[in-house]
Amino acid sequence: MAPTLYPWQSDAWLHLQTFRERLPHAILFYGQAGIGKSRFAEAFAQSLLCEARMPDGHACGACLSCGWFEQYAHPDYRRVRPEILDEDDGGDTDEGESRKTAKSSKTPSKDIRIEQVRALADFMNISTHRQGKRVVLLYPAEALNSASANALLKTLEEPPPETVFLLVSNNIERLLPTTLSRCRQFAMPMPTTAQSLAWLATQQIDSADVWLAEQGGAPLAALALAQSGSRDVQDELLVVLMRPSVEAALKTAERLQKVVVAELVLGVQRWLHDLCSWKLAGKIRYYPSKSKELAMLASRLSSGQLMAAVKAMEERHAIAEHPLSARLFIEDMLLDYSALFS
Repeated sequence: MAPTLYPWQSDAWLHLQTFRERLPHAILFYGQAGIGKSRFAEAFAQSLLCEARMPDGHACGACLSCGWFEQYAHPDYRRVRPEILDEDDGGDTDEGESRKTAKSSKTPSKDIRIEQVRALADFMNISTHRQGKRVVLLYPAEALNSASANALLKTLEEPPPETVFLLVSNNIERLLPTTLSRCRQFAMPMPTTAQSLAWLATQQIDSADVWLAEQGGAPLAALALAQSGSRDVQDELLVVLMRPSVEAALKTAERLQKVVVAELVLGVQRWLHDLCSWKLAGKIRYYPSKSKELAMLASRLSSGQLMAAVKAMEERHAIAEHPLSARLFIEDMLLDYSALFS
């Protein structure tokens, strides 16, 4: 069977079909992490290779090409992604972020390496096996490092005939402007809250509204977090955010030092976003169930203090993937947060 689209992607699929008459050599699907972009792009990749495409543009799921595709054995298809996604291939969460604790002595690469891009050369320099198109799916595009991004750019500048690149990105601001200029950009819509909650109900997730709000309305991210069993981690982080103190910061850092640091940074970023949003507009996005606590804390800070804290957390996020010491990184982050209220 062809990859099944999520319920909120029907209109986007219909719009994408208008590209077929003059198909670009590169399409960049972009939007928030956790809304199903990679599955959408994969479905389009299969439809481009299908030999008996359906009237609505979907792959038939029954031809020889579809059979190869579903076994990831199609000779005219390549998927390029970081090693960590091959290691953690259990769910379709777009961003492909592993929610593991740091137990392995050898961590799979989170980058798309230059060797992976160079390996496409042989694939693209021979004739297609089925006398049709050749498709490369690459995600997340922001995982390209400087070397691999420049190597890919050379190919995008002079694309081989009958070759289509499908890129997926959660953050196009992190891509090279030259890469963006060589792709047809396709914005992936966010599902409505009603659509997300209806879908999460089919996944039998308790407190779906809470998980969905904490993930900014992204249903796949909400599902992944709910299934990760990290509610205790989220609750412990919220305790120190709601009642900041030096003692709480130090104890929390010690208990959470084996949690993925980037996940904790993201949680603090979202909390600060809600503080800022409440201060400036009286609105809360991520933690509506904590509106009382957010309102109280926001009243103790100026808009300038909050904006400075948001900026500092963005700088932390940039280095959160590779902290020298997880415990010291978390301590420093939570102590700085607590100092805002001292």
